[in-house]
This record gives sequence, C-alpha cells and structure tokens, in this order.
Amino acid sequence: MNRRTFLKQVAAAGLEGAAATSLFASQIAPQQNDSKLDQVGVSTWSFHNFFTATRDHRAPPLTGNPWDAREFAEMIADRYHVHQLEIVAPHISTERSYIRELKERIEKAHSRLVNVPVDIEELEKGGGLSDPDPRLRNEIIDACTKWIDIAHELGARSVRCDPGKINPADLAPTVSSYRSLASHAASKDMHVIIENHGGVGSEHPEELVEIFKAVGNHCGALPDFGNFPNETTRQNGLKLLFPFARTVCHAKGLQFDAGGNETAFDFAQCVNTAKSAGFRGVYSIEIGRQGDPYEKVQLVANELLRYL
Repeated sequence: MNRRTFLKQVAAAGLEGAAATSLFASQIAPQQNDSKLDQVGVSTWSFHNFFTATRDHRAPPLTGNPWDAREFAEMIADRYHVHQLEIVAPHISTERSYIRELKERIEKAHSRLVNVPVDIEELEKGGGLSDPDPRLRNEIIDACTKWIDIAHELGARSVRCDPGKINPADLAPTVSSYRSLASHAASKDMHVIIENHGGVGSEHPEELVEIFKAVGNHCGALPDFGNFPNETTRQNGLKLLFPFARTVCHAKGLQFDAGGNETAFDFAQCVNTAKSAGFRGVYSIEIGRQGDPYEKVQLVANELLRYL
C-alpha cells in the first residue's frame, strides 16, 4: 500500500476533512511540541488488521491493499507527525533486499525504529525461553538471536522477546536464556526487553524484576500501561517495572470518553509514574482491538502530548 491508498483509507474511516478537524481540534500544533513528539512512537500492531500476517479472521474486509511495513514510516510521519516506530517481527520480511529497503525508507522519512517485538513461532514451543529443556531453549535462543541481528541492522535499540511459561519456583532456565540473549544484544549495544503481557508479569510483576536483577545489564522491562488486571496492580506494577525500562514502553489506549480521555485506567498517573522513575525512552502507542485504529492512535497521542 502506498501513501495515497493510506490517505484514502483514512478518509474512508471518516477521519479526514471536517470530521478530522472536529475530532482533533484540541491537538496542539506539532511544531510547538517537538520535544514531546520525540518521545511518542507508534507500533505497527496498532494497525495489525491491515497487515496480512496479523489480520484477525473476523476483521471487516480491507478497503484497499494490505499494508507493507516499508511504507509505514512515511505514513505515520504524514498522518501523526511521529517519527519513532515499533515494527513487530511478523510485519518484516527477512529477505536481504527487503531489510535494506525498509531501512532506507525509515531513514528517508527521518524516522527511527526503536524496538522490534519478536513475535515468532519458536517462542511458542514448549515453555519457550523458560522451558526446562536446554536443547529446546537453545533452539529458541538461536531464533531470537537472528532477530537481534535484524533489528540492529535496522537501527533498533531493543527487541522484545517473551519468556514463555515462567516457573516462579525456578527462574534459573528463564534467567539462563536471557543471559545468553542479553550477551548477544550487548555486543550490538542493544537491550532485550520483556513486556508484562500474555499472563507474564501482569498479575505478579515482581517476578520480572527478579529476572532483570539476575540477568543484569542489557535486559530490561517493556512496561505496558494497559496489561494489568486492576488499577492497584497497574500502579504498583509500573512503579516496579519502570526503573528497569531503557528504550520503550507501551502507551496503551483502550476506551475513551467524548473528551478524548482514557476511561479504562488512570492514563495520567501511568505517565507520571514513568516520569518519576526517570524514564527517557519512547512511549509507543498500542491500542485495543475495538474501535477505529486511526482515531484511537490520535487520541492516545493527544493524551501523551497533554501529560508528558
């Protein structure tokens, strides 16, 4: 998909022209917020139903061609004036020519790839990076290592690799896997990061903290605002995780009121917690599955500009 098709899809979603002017009237002009916008990013996952590899089977039919990650940087810069990006691994072809062109297109848009979430099939095998079988873990480590190399070539500062089925009573297999990955990442001046999601670290974020402390440098957190069961766990969990966040967090958008305020949780407090911890990384926008993605990404961006 090219930029023209992207803008047509925006128009089809009712977010261009007068409707967009009304919806985003409260947004401050980008040139007045350059320093804040430098901390705002957008993940391709926010538009996952526009990519063939991650499209939900119940999603409505596309109005145009599937998206291509090589065009993502230009589209996001044009639409949102945002130049920090996350591109999930399923949206990236591993062909050498594709990697080169993707890098060139990111640079041409004056943008930067901050992080690559490594969502690959290998991480789903057995207990993943936490499996007690060292042979299986080594196979998975090798697959993740290849993505560290790809992400480094694209200029990313980190990769997110999920730990699989953590055994709280025995963190040794998990720690061993991340020590191997962190060692390789360190050779590239990168970080391997772990997100609180998928049942990992959401209810008991202290388990992730134990892993970070045991692994040491170049292994850290990817705190996600939305991935907690309740507000108490959210605010306590973010206080635990943000001191270990080095490159990126997920500014999740779930549901909004008529004034454009997140209503599912205290968004402002999440940002304040990050700032209080000294977080200087990128707030990468992810959104829930319900609602129009163009609109919800803008609403999260507006909230970030309001609170950063």
